[in-house]
Amino acid sequence: MVALASLSGCKLIANEEGATSSDGVDIFFDDESFDSDKMAADLWDEQVIPYLNGKAGDFGEVIALVAEDPDAAGERFGYRANPDGKPWTIVARLDGTIVATKLDTRAATVDIDEDGDGTADATVQIGPVIRGTVLRDSLDFVSFGDFTNQIDYAKFGKSLNTLVNDTVLNTFPREDLIGREVSVLGVFEIDPSDDRPIFTAAEIKVVEPSS
Repeated sequence: MVALASLSGCKLIANEEGATSSDGVDIFFDDESFDSDKMAADLWDEQVIPYLNGKAGDFGEVIALVAEDPDAAGERFGYRANPDGKPWTIVARLDGTIVATKLDTRAATVDIDEDGDGTADATVQIGPVIRGTVLRDSLDFVSFGDFTNQIDYAKFGKSLNTLVNDTVLNTFPREDLIGREVSVLGVFEIDPSDDRPIFTAAEIKVVEPSS
């Protein structure tokens, strides 16, 4: 009875990512007292944004080094928690022109031409659905070991994405975007299967032409 009472703030979660137990389901205790949204908000201005600004390189320089030596690019501009098969997450500043959009989905994106040749060099997620956890995975001061279990770790990644959508992306325009200049501070994962880097933006703004 005492043990059951101590779990009143928890619920059982089936593990969808790990190996299965003998009965086919791994069970973790999801501590509902953990506030991942608060953790994300508390870290954002004080630690996350300063860290990303300090780590970021200009996209042209970054992507050239990625093509030449991905590990060197990762060590200079990125982070990965586990060197064994885990891809690097890279932080970069991207300035360019919107040349294409995909807005008929909740996972909306814009394609950015950085070098002025008229073709897309990177894709930026503009939400409201943000795929992946590269924002979380780019932070060298947050690790899986800081959390009670993988459920809380996953919650934190989702909370960072939600915070970006609610405070940054929801004010980004959705009309008349082709040809507009934008400036992005964001993170992407080195993935050879992608045609171009797919950014998750921490900051994004339209750059109005000077008068």
